Order: sequence, then C-alpha cells, then structure tokens
Amino acid sequence: MMKEILSGNEAIARGAFEAGCLVASGYPGTPSTEILENTVQYADIDSSWAPNEKVALEVAIGASFGGARALCTMKHVGVNVAADPLFTLSYTGVNGGLVLIAADDPGMHSSQNEQDSRNYAKAAKIPMLEPADSEECKEFTRLAFEMSEQYDTPVIVRTGTRISHSKSVVEFGERITTLPIPKLVKNAAKLVMLPGNARVRHPLVEARMLKLSEDGVTMPINKIDIRNKKIGIITSGVCYNYLREVLPEASTLKLGMVHPLPYDLISKFADQVDQLYVLEELDPFIEEQVKGMGIAVRGKDLFSLCGELTPGIIHDAFYRTGLFPDLKSPFENAASDTKLPQRPPNMCPGCPHRGVFYALNKLKAYVTGDIGCYTLGFLPPLSAMDTCVCMGASIGMATGVTKVVSDEEKKKVVAVIGDSTFLHTGINGLMDMVYNQSPATVVILDNRITAMTGRQDNPASGFTLMDSPTVAIDFPMLCKSIGVKNIRVVNPFDLDETERVLNEEMNRSETSVIITNKPCVLVKREGVFQKEPPYTVSEEKCTGCRACLKIGCPAIEWRTSKDDVKKGKAHIDALLCTGCDVCRQLCKFEAIGGVN
Repeated sequence: MMKEILSGNEAIARGAFEAGCLVASGYPGTPSTEILENTVQYADIDSSWAPNEKVALEVAIGASFGGARALCTMKHVGVNVAADPLFTLSYTGVNGGLVLIAADDPGMHSSQNEQDSRNYAKAAKIPMLEPADSEECKEFTRLAFEMSEQYDTPVIVRTGTRISHSKSVVEFGERITTLPIPKLVKNAAKLVMLPGNARVRHPLVEARMLKLSEDGVTMPINKIDIRNKKIGIITSGVCYNYLREVLPEASTLKLGMVHPLPYDLISKFADQVDQLYVLEELDPFIEEQVKGMGIAVRGKDLFSLCGELTPGIIHDAFYRTGLFPDLKSPFENAASDTKLPQRPPNMCPGCPHRGVFYALNKLKAYVTGDIGCYTLGFLPPLSAMDTCVCMGASIGMATGVTKVVSDEEKKKVVAVIGDSTFLHTGINGLMDMVYNQSPATVVILDNRITAMTGRQDNPASGFTLMDSPTVAIDFPMLCKSIGVKNIRVVNPFDLDETERVLNEEMNRSETSVIITNKPCVLVKREGVFQKEPPYTVSEEKCTGCRACLKIGCPAIEWRTSKDDVKKGKAHIDALLCTGCDVCRQLCKFEAIGGVN
C-alpha cells in the first residue's frame, strides 16, 4: 500500500474517502478548515461550505437519513452553533453513518475561547473518538463511520490544533465500494422528534451508551501498555505522544474513545499500577469520572486547566512531584524557556478594512465587533473595536446597547461585521434590529471571501467549494428585503467618503447599513483584486510627522537618523505596498506619491 506524510486534517479527508463517504459539509474555522479543502479533491465526495455550522450539520443529517455516509467539520466554537440539531440527532440516530469532526484549539491560537468539546459528547450522549496522530486520524474516521452505523448514532471525532496541523506517515487503503446505494426510506417514528416519539428514543440512547462503554473494554483503540508498574497514566490524543517522549517507561492506558469511558478497563489498569495519573488538555473530563469511580488519581493538581500542554510543561510538572528521579530539570527542549520576539497580528498591506477603522476611531464610535480579520481593528494604532464575543454577535449587541444608553450615545453605536460572518449568523441580528427599530449603524465589510480562515468561498463569492459558479448574494438587495431603508455602498479606500458616510448614517434615528465594496488583497480568484504600482515617500517633503503610521500598514517603515534617533522619516516597502492610496490621503505634506 502507498504511504504518504499527511497532516491530521488531510488524513481525516482520506479516511472519509476510504470509508465511502458521499457528502461532506462544514464551515471554515481554524484548525478544521483544511479537511474539506482536501475532501474536495476526491470526486466521489460532494463537498460544500455551508453558511454556518448548524446548516452544515443539517446537510450531513439529511444525507445520512437518505442512506449515505456523511461528514461534517467545524472548530470547537462551531459546535455551539450546531448544538441544536446535534442533541436531537442523538435521539433520532442515523441511517448512513454520520461523523462530526470537532477541532479544539487549546491555547487559543485562533479562537476566542478554549472550550473542551468532550463536554458536548457527554451532554449530547454521543460517542467521541480522539486520534493521536495522522494515521489514527484516518483510521479513526473510518472506524467512526462503522461505529455510527453499528450503534445507530452520530460519532464525534475530536482533534486539536497540533493533531490537525502536524504531519506523520499515513498508509493508504482502498475506498469501500460495497455500501448500499442511498435511497429514501420512510421511518417517521424514528426521525420525527415529537415528544411522544422522543420519549421512546431516550431509553435507547441510554442503553446505547452503556453498550459502548462495555464494548470499549475490548476495542483495540483503548490500549493498556504495562511498563513500570509504579506509575500508570491515562491519556489520549496528542498528550500520549508528549508523554511517551517525557516518560517512556511509564505504564499507559491510551484511550482512543474518550466518551463513553471503558470503566472496567480503567479499573483493570488502576489495579496494575501503584500511582495513577490522568494527563489531558483543558477540563478534568476523564479525571473527574475516574474519581467518581472511587479510584485515587491525580491530574489537574499538576496540570493547568488553561492552555495547551507541551512536553516541557508535562516534564516539569512530573519533575516537581519528586517521584521521578530520572527526570532532569529543566526540560532540555522546553520551548517555554525561549524568549521569542512578539509578533502581534496585523491587517495585510492594502486591506480594505483599514480605512474603515481609521474613520471609526476618528469619529469616536462605540464599535461592537465580530469574528474575522477585521477583529484586528482592536489593535493599535487603529484601536477601533470595543466588543467581540462570537460569530454574528456584533449586530445584536449593537441593538442591546442602543436600548440602554442616552440618545446622544446611540449615535456612536456601530456594528462591524464581515461578509461571511454576516451570512453565518448576522442576518438574524439585522432582522431583529429592523424589527425592533434600533437606531444603530451596521457596517458590512464585503471583501468577497472568507479571509481569516484561508480565503474560502461563501454564499456571496459566487463560487462553491467545488469551484462551480453559483448565485452570489446581493447584500444591498438582501438588506432591503428585510426592511432596511438606509443602505449605502462605499469605497473604503476613499477616507473622506468613508468618514462622511459613516458620520451621516451614525446620526440617523433609524437602522442603517453601510457596505464596503473592495476585495481582500489575497482573494484567490483572478481579476477580483488589482494591485496598483507601489507608492514612494519623498525624503525632501517628509517632515516626520508620523501621520502615515496611524493606519498601521506593514508596508510603511520608520527609518531613524543615525545622528538623531528621535528623528526619522517614513519609507514604503515596494514589495509590500499594494497602491491602495490610503497613506497618501493622510499625508498633509504631499510626501507620499510618485509611483515607481
């Protein structure tokens, strides 16, 4: 069989293909995005981006009810959006196998929280698998489809940032070709969750979870390895790899299924070791259940509830116990001891959002923000975002603010949201704003792409994930259709126009929407973004006033004088400059211009 080095996300896509998956749906979100960007390479899988995670799961549910194996992908906070159908899906069960990938982000590399998706598996009463490398990502995905059909349940596969993006060797298998051909079979008593039907299904769910726990004792993915019997450690996922590096002689119970737990196997393992530990990222999910069994175990007294674990953190935690004389301190490869220079994120040179936030700051607006590249408008020197909670929340929060502040303060309230985020969950907020007559202003930053997660298409881009041309949402018409009377479209690179329109709409006494109409500089489709010749700075005209630095463009450098470090002049990096013209408009001394 062929072998390749794949990331965890690539391996999941391969596993779905080999499992005979026919439909894959999701919403892009780091660290899960690349799964569907790889399933689309398999012609046998109909892959599509949905407007949000709830819709994505519902698409997968429909495919499953129709008899096909279906995959749904999202990051951990996306499970919040999909929770409504997910909990009821536990009751209905499946027809074709259904696998949900929940990609957690310990350490919040690209997230607003670091919730632990294992709690969803427990609350929704759904089995969850957790792979430890790319090969297991592929194999666990295949297994999850089989378990889904065997136990009549959706199955969640939990990954994390390190598993999703790290790479290891994966052995390819053949695609299953013996699955039944999908066809509609009516079974209303099972799939229509009226209270009478749901009451019948609930006991079946409880029985299913007990059966899974019992069967987990003999599942090969739950494995005991007895080495040094003085120490026994229960672990899963990427933590298993770290543990084997730090304490290679420790006995381990490696859990491939983290919910429900194989309680009898845990008891067996605990009886074989002198001291039992649980090594897990984020919540004491396993530890609390083991303690509930009456077994003495240590875990979160050694490891923090916050942030991701590393070999260095694990090493130092075990070293501090004094029970491991072979461990040396400090950990020789601990990256935590290395002082790295800070690299704060920044909007790209030529980003169409920069001028909007410059104007909002100048107008002293109270900006309810949202999730996307434009969240970086919070950072100095733009410093023009006051709230950011979750996808689509900006508009609803703006409505809430206007309900409680003075009439004068209401004029300052502006919700800022991107095109993909608006379509994700912002539309409902705007409907509520119009319906309840909030006087706030909404700015839809239409950059023609889902930029932050890697330039994925969305319902406004005019193309599907499979690169087929499709209907593109018309934002002015959409806003008009839900009752917005005041709709303005502006060029965000024109600072005077942007500020003027913002000021006019902020002073209205009813809902207004401003739509910016310039694309992301990294938009992947040819002809959408046109880079202009780079600008230059005239050293003779530059007075060193630093006005051009107020927009925080990475293309603008500040070069100090060798004789006097307090003095300096601006310089534009020709390789980074896109010719967007924003900095030229800020310079009162006409020092910027003269394109090459």
